[in-house]
Amino acid sequence: MVRLPLTPAEVERGQRLGALLRRARGERSMLEIALDARVSPETLRKIESGRVATPAFPTIAAIADVLGLSLDAVWAEINQPEHGARPTHTGRNARKQLTS
Repeated sequence: MVRLPLTPAEVERGQRLGALLRRARGERSMLEIALDARVSPETLRKIESGRVATPAFPTIAAIADVLGLSLDAVWAEINQPEHGARPTHTGRNARKQLTS
């Protein structure tokens, strides 16, 4: 199976995810968090460094649980637009603009 290259937006989200997990981990060791989440330390290291920009949902769910992060908080954090970037329009506003 051929994996498509990541888009710049996916790479950026992966970097924000890694930064969030590093902040939430604080002074706790990567090994401790990885073992508690039942993922390999190498997997956690790659996610935190942004090398795995699109980790599997169960992996993120397990790490977030160990770190005490809600999945809603993780989602909100990684989907924030860059400073100065225009937010994308979704939902009713997008339909309204399309029909205008």
